[in-house]
Amino acid sequence: MDIITILLLGLGLAMDAFSVSVTDGIILKKPRFCGASKIALFFGGFQFLMPVLGYLLGSAFARYITAFDHWLAFCLLGFIGAKMIWESLHEKDECDEVKNPLDTYTLFILAIATSIDALAVGITFATMSVSVLFASTIIGVMTFAICLLGVYLGSWCGNLLGNKAEITGGLVLIGIGLKILIEHLFF
Repeated sequence: MDIITILLLGLGLAMDAFSVSVTDGIILKKPRFCGASKIALFFGGFQFLMPVLGYLLGSAFARYITAFDHWLAFCLLGFIGAKMIWESLHEKDECDEVKNPLDTYTLFILAIATSIDALAVGITFATMSVSVLFASTIIGVMTFAICLLGVYLGSWCGNLLGNKAEITGGLVLIGIGLKILIEHLFF
């Protein structure tokens, strides 16, 4: 696999994580570099780890993983997106917590949901002559950079959207989950 193909693959795999990063930036409004880096590190880190894990699992398990990966991503992203929309439409009591897109648990779940396709790519790497560590590093670094940009882009967009940002973010997450599901069921 040549470097151009790996770069294009990395770009394609990073798009879901980029969209979630934009959503996080919308919610944060004025992200600090440390927070934006945390988001980008989670997504970039999982985009690096999942192809390596997929490669280690090997092609023998491909049919089992691809049978449900799209449903898992759809359910995780759909649940988080619906929760964001529900919370934005209901009045919050003073004691309610404000949604924190920097929450480690939330980032962990979102990073898994957006990198499941990278796991499948790693399984295909096992059947090809490709350096999995080189390719995964390229994919992870690209995702990190794109997501860092996404947080700041989302912050800029969030200032334009005002209080509708959380609804928009929830719809984006649901849309990503639906896109993954449709792609795997029909294409």
